[in-house]
Amino acid sequence: MSRLRSDLWCGVFVRRHNDLGEMCVVSRRGDPIAGQVFIEVDHLDGTRSLYTPAPSTSDRDDARLVFQCRFKRVEPAKVTERIAREVEFDPDLWVISIDLRGDDLGIDLT
Repeated sequence: MSRLRSDLWCGVFVRRHNDLGEMCVVSRRGDPIAGQVFIEVDHLDGTRSLYTPAPSTSDRDDARLVFQCRFKRVEPAKVTERIAREVEFDPDLWVISIDLRGDDLGIDLT
């Protein structure tokens, strides 16, 4: 089965969280079809978390995006630096920024 387009996935994610009353935006647009998606979470307490795509496995037969927590509740500069390094390596990268007090993003995690 083919993967869902990055632009569609990001659009749905942003819309869903904004409908829930959370501030969520696409802060960087990448390749609309196959760009990797990073999610930057501002916990509104001076810390941020970063979720990145999990390594893919060949035995998966669905089109879901699965994430891993790269940084959890660290200083914002650490997350910003990591995103900047990834953008240098992969300019097709998408970044979604969300303000969220809790930890539940409603995404699949490894």
